[in-house]
Amino acid sequence: MAKLAHKDFEEEPVNISDRAIDNLAFIRETMERSTSFTAVPGYGGMLMGVTAVAAAYVANSQVYLVNALAVWLAEAALAFAIGLLAMWQKSKIGGTSLLSTPAKKFAFGFFPPLIAGVIIVLGLWGRGEYYVLAPICIVCYGVSVICGGAFSVRIVPIMGWCFLVVGAVAFALPSQYGNLMMGMSFGALHIIFGAIIARKFGG
Repeated sequence: MAKLAHKDFEEEPVNISDRAIDNLAFIRETMERSTSFTAVPGYGGMLMGVTAVAAAYVANSQVYLVNALAVWLAEAALAFAIGLLAMWQKSKIGGTSLLSTPAKKFAFGFFPPLIAGVIIVLGLWGRGEYYVLAPICIVCYGVSVICGGAFSVRIVPIMGWCFLVVGAVAFALPSQYGNLMMGMSFGALHIIFGAIIARKFGG
């Protein structure tokens, strides 16, 4: 009996390489979690999407283009406040800090393209080039999400790429579709991806 057990043991040796691969996978996953910003708000993103859909409807009903731009400016300020508050709340619930290293990496990736987009939009606004503002807003925001999302969960940069696709389509369409494309991007995409983030990544 002892010999048989010994023989079975010899026939099924422990594969050290498999165990090492499992350990490396665990270490890699742990490092990714420790260096990823996980406080990207899902429910907050959905709320941002809802307000953007409402803004698209209101802006599209305006007779004067300047009034429509004012609606989107107010929506941008509201969405920023919602996103920041939701991010703070999620980080508080998750026991993380918005001043942590992953959060700083996310911010340093997210804000430079966003600031560049604001500068471009204001410059074109001052020169009366209103009809290209919608595609530029969509594209610049998409780049911001991609760059910041590189330090977050994988679904975030995917959302950014979707913004880029919608922005490219917006450039190809006549300018009167600007509000529609803004609603599809800042509205529908935020709602869809916000729901995914809320479901899979804790709210």
